[in-house]
Amino acid sequence: MKASNLHKKLIAIARANPPSDRVPLAFEKRITALLAARPLLDRWALWSQALWRGALACLVVTMVLGAVSLFMPQKTAADGDLAQDFENTMLASANQNNDFIW
Repeated sequence: MKASNLHKKLIAIARANPPSDRVPLAFEKRITALLAARPLLDRWALWSQALWRGALACLVVTMVLGAVSLFMPQKTAADGDLAQDFENTMLASANQNNDFIW
């Protein structure tokens, strides 16, 4: 169907059905005034708010971990060295004698 024929049919249908009287006077103007009065969405403010909340969360985590490390009991010489234990664990398979020939 051609666009001009469709346009003519739609205009004829619109003229055959007049607008309803149920719509209050100047309704469109009130709605457009309400839309114009709405504040614009400030995207920079949203980003700023989210980043400050993230910074606050990081600060809380840092404070909690700092308090935990401050109040943990001190390690004695009998407890051993964590670095040495880690190295022994990582090199455990290299220190074993393998009887297999690859």
